[in-house]
Amino acid sequence: MDHGSRPGSELFERFGIRHVINASGTETVHGASRASNRVANAVSAVLPYWIEMAELQRAASEVIAKVTGAEAGFVTGCSAAGIAVGVAAAMTGADLGKVERLPDASGFRNRVVLQKGHEVNFGATVTQMIRIAGATPVEIGTATGCAAFQLEAAIDERTAAAVFVLSHHTVQSGLMDLKTFAAVCKAKGIPVIVDAAAEYDWPGMLRDGATAVVFSAQKAAAGTTAGVIAGSRDFIRACFYQERGIGRPMKAGKENVVGAITALDQWLQTDHKAVRKAEAARLDRAELQTDHKAVRKAEAARLDRAESLLQNIKGLRLEREPDPPGNPFDRLMLHVDPRVARISAFQLGQQLAAGKPKIVLRSLHTDRGYLLLDVRRIDDAELDLVVARIREILATVPADSKPVAPPTGGDLTQQGMARWLAR
Repeated sequence: MDHGSRPGSELFERFGIRHVINASGTETVHGASRASNRVANAVSAVLPYWIEMAELQRAASEVIAKVTGAEAGFVTGCSAAGIAVGVAAAMTGADLGKVERLPDASGFRNRVVLQKGHEVNFGATVTQMIRIAGATPVEIGTATGCAAFQLEAAIDERTAAAVFVLSHHTVQSGLMDLKTFAAVCKAKGIPVIVDAAAEYDWPGMLRDGATAVVFSAQKAAAGTTAGVIAGSRDFIRACFYQERGIGRPMKAGKENVVGAITALDQWLQTDHKAVRKAEAARLDRAELQTDHKAVRKAEAARLDRAESLLQNIKGLRLEREPDPPGNPFDRLMLHVDPRVARISAFQLGQQLAAGKPKIVLRSLHTDRGYLLLDVRRIDDAELDLVVARIREILATVPADSKPVAPPTGGDLTQQGMARWLAR
């Protein structure tokens, strides 16, 4: 892939920024997703104009409702902001007096319950997003187990909301599922805010009892940077009110909103084609074969190709990992045997990232000896580059090389941030 041939590539040269081949996923730190030409054109088209933001948000609400099945929707700065805005809305409702007081929530219902196994770090922690709004997070259960009775016991007259996290970062067993969690909260009159940043079964989450679902416009939907909140009309109105309070520094500009709703409209139109096709074939709605299925088929074929190209490399063992939250795709696990390869999975990831272009594989589990290859955001030419670089690195490890384990905890993040702006 000749990255220099793409529109806008001259910016990389001008500012000395490396191109990235993202075989890791939709992490914000790597720019999340590529936006389509349709999204890019819509953003370019709106930039020269003044616009009434309340009207634009109202139009966004209509699109979000159609896509998700929610009553209404709202666009904010990012999905992390969506958590804070949603928590604030749960505490204040449509009361501007309360909105202006936050983050001072003294005297409000200001406790927010979540399962301890859902307190994860996505770049910051879920509980920090809750505290930004002025609320007090209440973690229940243990990191590996939580039951309905613990949720029931934690909800009291001071509880404003409950947060449920859908992510590969969370513990994937031993915790309550969304339907159980939401049922307990509904019985107690407590709204449920679902953090589903990179997930995309938004209608299913609402059917399972979510009051509001927060997701990223730039991840699964491949729009511009923004957070989408979809939910009940009254709750979304309260989210809009936060623009006069703690939501002000988290607001979305016209380009963010237009990019988000164009990406969602693109998603919606794809689904509509599938519905018409399914109805013409008299298929049951539960058996809909959406156009997204064709995308999944192409991704599966690319994964097959990746597995084939990476076969028979000394020190490398391949295995498929289904997506932990249950989305319909697999990643390829690259287990590195340091005794044979003479380097660790951590070192392989570091060397891939050090080159030009920078190649990024998911490295959350290098302490367990493997990297994850995600083919959803790369094309065949980029896959060839990834494979060639992996083969080159593993074939040229010096005979006297000693494997290096990854730093523990957040040491690597701290080291990277300390180097920022260093010369």
